[in-house]
Formats: sequence, C-alpha cells, structure tokens
Amino acid sequence: MERRRFASVLGGTAIAALTGIPAYADRPESCGVPQAGVDGWPVVFPDEDTFIDRAALCRMADGLVASGANIHAVLVAHRGKLVFERYFTGLDEVPGYIFGERIANVTFDAATLHNVKSVSKSVASLALGIAIDQGLVRSIDEPVFSFFPEFSDLRTPQKDRILLRHALDMTMGLQWIEATPATGDANDEVRMHLSPDPCRYVLGLPVVTPPGQAFHYNTGALALVSAVVRKAVGRPLDEFARANLFEPLGISSAKWNRVGGDTDAGGGLRLRPRDMARIGQLVLAGGRWNGRQVVSRSWIDASTAANIQATDDQLYGYLWWLGRARANRRVIQWIGALGRGGQSIRIVPELDLVVVVTAGYYQDYSPKAFRVQFGVFRDVLRAVRDL
Repeated sequence: MERRRFASVLGGTAIAALTGIPAYADRPESCGVPQAGVDGWPVVFPDEDTFIDRAALCRMADGLVASGANIHAVLVAHRGKLVFERYFTGLDEVPGYIFGERIANVTFDAATLHNVKSVSKSVASLALGIAIDQGLVRSIDEPVFSFFPEFSDLRTPQKDRILLRHALDMTMGLQWIEATPATGDANDEVRMHLSPDPCRYVLGLPVVTPPGQAFHYNTGALALVSAVVRKAVGRPLDEFARANLFEPLGISSAKWNRVGGDTDAGGGLRLRPRDMARIGQLVLAGGRWNGRQVVSRSWIDASTAANIQATDDQLYGYLWWLGRARANRRVIQWIGALGRGGQSIRIVPELDLVVVVTAGYYQDYSPKAFRVQFGVFRDVLRAVRDL
C-alpha cells in the first residue's frame, strides 16, 4: 500500500493543481447570515441563537479572504437550523465546454453546485442502506462474487472471502494504488475508469492482504457498490438515490456522473453546500428528515460506527470517517464525509452540529493546504460558546 497523508484518503478524480486566489468577502452587515426562504432550510438570524460566536466566524472568514485561501463555502447548522453561511470566490474544477473538466474562477453562492469528490462515497453508503432497508440487498455479509456471477473466471479461494462489507470499510485486501497527485497512468483509479469494465478491473486485481484485516483505501470498491445497487434495484444508483434519498430531503439540483453506464459512486457527485448540510443533518438525526425516516437508524448507527483503524488517527465505518478534534481544551468526536481538495461534511453529535466546507485544493497536498482545510472546522469548534 502506498502510505498517504490525510488528504490522500479524500479520493475522487482531479485534473490539475489549483492555487487559491483572494476570495470575495461579504459586507459586514450580512456576514454569515443564512439566506432565508431559499429552499426550506430553517435558518437562525443574528442574536436568535447564542450557541455560535458569529463574530468569531466572520473573523475566520475574513482571514481566509485576506490569506488568499481557496475555500469556497462554509456552512454551520445547529439543532437543525442554519446559523452561519458564507460563500467566496476561488478557482475551481468545473465541467468542460465539451468534455472533462476545466479550471475557472467561480463566485459561489447558495445555488452553485460543487464537486464534492469522495463525499460521494458516504452518500452512496446512505443509498445502499436504503436498498437494504427495502429488502433489495439482503445483507452486507454476502460474498462480493455472489453479485457478479459473470466474473466467475476471476474467483480464487482468497477472493471468495471478500464480502460486501469489505468494500464498504476498505478492507477488501486487493492491490490498489491511488497516486498523488491523481494524474497519469500510475493510478488504479485512472486505469479502472479507462478499462472496458471497471468492476472486472477491480476484481481482477491480486489479493495482497486477507479480506477484513487491513484498511487500504480503494475507490474501486465504489464501482462494485454502484453495480451492486444497480443489480439489486434495477436502475443506476444515482436514479435510486434521487427518488429515495434526494427527493425526500428536498434536494432537487444534484448531478451525479456515470462511468460506463454505472454511477460514479466514488467521486462523481455535485451538490450545493446547503444540500451537503442536509445530508449531514439527516445522519445527525438518525436518518430522519422533517419527521420522515428516510434511512433506518440501524443503518445510520452501523455505517457510522468505528469499524477499522484507518489513517492519521482516524477510524472508518461503512464509507464514513470518524475522527477527533481538540478545541478549547476539549476533545470533540466527529463523523465525516470527506472529499479530495477540502470537501467535507462533519457531524458532531455531542454538539448537535453540522459543519460543511467546500474548497479547491484538489491537487495541493502541501502541509499548508491541509492546515487551511482542517483549520476551518477547528475554528468553527472554537467559536462554540462555553465549549
């Protein structure tokens, strides 16, 4: 396994290094005030909730502007209501004029879709959980090859021990390299997407550790998860998620790419930051949204439980990260959906808090870029009063 630092586990496909440029600062009188009446998200106006020190968050945001940080949005929700919302301008990867992606300077707002990279994986986990809830997928303890009888020629005694759960917690044990930066051919994710059959490519790789024993981050696992959902529900994962996850949450503008006919569950999703916050709030509420049980609490609990030691002192569930942050002399536990370049949904159950950040550091793996990305979440925690 190629040992990679924190951002190495952020996954997704990227095309070029992005250098941040000064972002646009909101006017002082509107700094961080959530926009009401946009999409049904309940909001908290200034002085209605003293849980968060808004002035401290505004100073943080102004500091990002002054430093030229390539942060695109910061949203904070407390007790199911948006309490802080700030958008910036910065360089980003956007869909190309004909195909692929290009670099553009984007002024972000509440309506702008953002490439969430490997946050897509955690959303795919929710979709799979719904398929399990509906009895369409029987169990995550089913052997992976039971879903792919067409690949019987790839079976070995070792590979027959790979279960669906091993694709969810990154312990399949297959050889896999996601090089950084994620460009060039020396990268299994690139080779998988270029292959005639991504699932055959993944399952054709050699076993390097026994399944279930070691964490080995593998975006190829999501090609398998995507195909499993398609086979079980009779339509691509993105269509199933739209009807059973996005629509119940009021998410109407999501776009999810496909590769070879299957949904790119490893990193192809574009969401508005507000909709990322909806995903976080859904998990925080045990799978409920507006009184409706969208995903079973049993799946939320199982998928966000610490299942295996991952990297950089973090743990991993079923396509969800679990970590710790220190703020004001207190250690705070968080659950996260993390994507390459600084995309994150972090959920803090003990504080009834959801923090969403989007950014454009897709190929910047410098220590400074890492500090900027995680520093936003740390500063939000530090702005919690009486913490």
